[in-house]
Amino acid sequence: MSTGDEIEDSSAPLIEHLAELRTRLIHSVMYFLAGMVICFTVATPIFNYLTAPLCSVLADRGQDCDLIFISPQEGFFVAIKVSLLGGFILAFPFIANQMWRFVAPGLYRNEKGAFLPFLIASPFMFLLGAAFAFYVVTPLAYDFFLGFQQFGSSGEAVDGVQGAAPLSVVFQGSAQEYLNLTIKFIVAFGLCFQLPVLLTLMGKAGLVSAGGLRAVRKYAVVGILILAALVTPPDVITQGILFVVVYGLYEISIQLVARVERKREAKLRAEGLWFDDEDEEEADTGAHPEDEVGEDKRS
Repeated sequence: MSTGDEIEDSSAPLIEHLAELRTRLIHSVMYFLAGMVICFTVATPIFNYLTAPLCSVLADRGQDCDLIFISPQEGFFVAIKVSLLGGFILAFPFIANQMWRFVAPGLYRNEKGAFLPFLIASPFMFLLGAAFAFYVVTPLAYDFFLGFQQFGSSGEAVDGVQGAAPLSVVFQGSAQEYLNLTIKFIVAFGLCFQLPVLLTLMGKAGLVSAGGLRAVRKYAVVGILILAALVTPPDVITQGILFVVVYGLYEISIQLVARVERKREAKLRAEGLWFDDEDEEEADTGAHPEDEVGEDKRS
C-alpha cells in the first residue's frame, strides 16, 4: 500500500465524523428555529410573565406597571429576544440529545455512565439558577432600583425656581431595557449554577482535586467578586447575592470532587491498584519495615 493510500484511509474516519457533526448541528439548528417560531407566536404572554417581578414591586408602591416603547421597532426586537430565550430553553433537551448521539459512540460503557448524569444535571442546574434569579434576585434588585424614585407629592422643589411645583422623578421604563436586564440576571445565574457540574466533571476526569480547590480558595474568592461585579448591575444587593451563591456552589463543588476521589480510591483499592504514599516509597526503595527489624535482631 502506498503512502497516499494510507493517508486517504486515515482521513476517511475524520470525514465521516465531520459529516456526522454537520448532521447533528443541522438538526440542532432546526430544533432551535422551531422553538423560536413557537415562542414568537406567544411572545406577548411570555413577556408579560417576565414582567411579574417588576409589576409586583410597583404594585407594592402603589404604581401602575407601565412599560413603554421608545422606538417604533422596539416591540419587534422585544418579541425576537423573547423568542431567542424561549426557543433555546425549549430546544435544549433536543440539542443535548443530538450532542449525546454524536459523542456516545466514541465512549466506553463506563464512560457513558459517568458522562450521562452530567448531561442531565447541566440543564437542571441552569433552570435552578434561572428560577433563583427570577423569583429571588430580580424582585430585590428592582425594589432597590425603584427606591430612588421621587414623587411630586413629597418631592423637593426645583432648585432656583420660586414657587415651582415639587419635582417628580418616577419610573417609566423601556420594555427592551427591562427585558435585557432580566435576561442578563437569568443567564448569569443560570451559568453560575453550572459550577458544581463543571468542577465535578473535571474532578472525575482527574483535572482538578479537592485539595487543589481548597488551596486556591482565596483566589476563587477574588475571582467570584470580579465575576459578581461584571455580570450584575452596580448595586451591592445583587452583587452580594451572586457572591454568596457562587461561593456556596464552590464549597459544594469541593465536597463533590472529594466524594468522586473517595469513590475512585475505593474502586482502585478493591481492584488492588491503589498504593498509599508509604507503599510507593517502600516499593521504590525495595525495603520493608519487617526486613529492617529482622536485620536488627540478627545483628
